[in-house]
Amino acid sequence: MIFSRRQQQGSTLVELLVSIVIVSIAASTILGVISMTTAGSADPMIRHQAAAIAEAYLEEILLKPLTDPDGVDGEAARADFDDLDDYDGLSDAGARDQFGNPMAGLGNYNVAVSVGASAALPAVPAADAFRVDVVVSHTNDVNFALSGYRTRF
Repeated sequence: MIFSRRQQQGSTLVELLVSIVIVSIAASTILGVISMTTAGSADPMIRHQAAAIAEAYLEEILLKPLTDPDGVDGEAARADFDDLDDYDGLSDAGARDQFGNPMAGLGNYNVAVSVGASAALPAVPAADAFRVDVVVSHTNDVNFALSGYRTRF
């Protein structure tokens, strides 16, 4: 059998090496993009958890009365907090429930609370309006601040 050059099909070694280089460059680029994307994929979950923690603290605080029901102001333990201003200056290392117990899996979050009179509501006297600020921070440089107002009614 005699083969002519027209019937032979294939690629040379140089063509094969060039195609391998092109494919490897494309693959490394795609893997680099995937690596960058997955490196920050936990950040939205951390921000969402920080928001949920801040909302829970804020709701707990705003549901308390403005005046102290037992007449003793400045209770020491969080489980004894019975009015709004007891929470002023609260600082929790790790998220805690309303009784002061640590919440499992949320130890990397820190919570700071400030409560004070506010003149931000023009129709309400400053002595009758309180602003509550809850700041939740995480060790991954995530800071989430949430504020709410409570008026004497």
